[in-house]
Amino acid sequence: MGKITFLGTGTSQGIPMIGCTCHVCKSSDPRDNRLRTSALVEVDGFRILIDCGPDFRQQMLRENISDLDAVILTHQHKDHTGGLDDIRAFNYFRKAAFPIYAEKNVQESLKMEYSYAFAEQKYPGVPEYTLHTIDEKPFTITKTLPYGSLGSIEITPIRVFHYKLPILGFRFGKMAYITDGSSIPQKEMHKLQGLDLLIINTVRKEKHISHFSLPEALEIIEKAAAPRNCLTHLSHQLGTHQELLEILPSNVQPAYDGLQLEF
Repeated sequence: MGKITFLGTGTSQGIPMIGCTCHVCKSSDPRDNRLRTSALVEVDGFRILIDCGPDFRQQMLRENISDLDAVILTHQHKDHTGGLDDIRAFNYFRKAAFPIYAEKNVQESLKMEYSYAFAEQKYPGVPEYTLHTIDEKPFTITKTLPYGSLGSIEITPIRVFHYKLPILGFRFGKMAYITDGSSIPQKEMHKLQGLDLLIINTVRKEKHISHFSLPEALEIIEKAAAPRNCLTHLSHQLGTHQELLEILPSNVQPAYDGLQLEF
């Protein structure tokens, strides 16, 4: 049994968006306040963060999260990596570098974005990372559990395309998490079979160049045929949370910040 906590469910600009006066951005429903997309997966004694955006510090404090076992990154865009400087807090308490799992091209981006953390002569107090290279093959994260036993968790990457940029979704047992996708290669669709819970992004009802539209997300949901489905990475163009509830199939719900689901 595992649990996922939606730390953020908004697009790169979040909701409310700066300067916007639409009815979604001005909504009084707390479910319509969306930080940048990120999720915490807790399974088999592990706490794995998927993506670490600019709202990371706020998300950790809001959910009272005092430690993590690893961060896995879907891709290198700033709304998914912009909070990695605040890993310093975990460095301080753990007295060790923090493990980050990402594809090689994402690591190269991090080395530019956080060049000070990878400098030969580091400034005191900069974040410290241990980079682990992943690709489309399943990978394992291990740690020492209480009483000295060694625990491990296997994660299956799912190749997704964010316009032309190859990125990764992730499957944990019978739960799959996909964000920022606009297409999934046919050869990867088998990884969405046999799920209990599918989480997938959608940004608006109309077609979008780099994200699934609502009809496209619902089409993938139908093909995957999971009994439970959840939408994330939502923009203000989709309407309010309540408006979405009124038009979605009964087996699909919009996520909101702080929502917890078991799988």
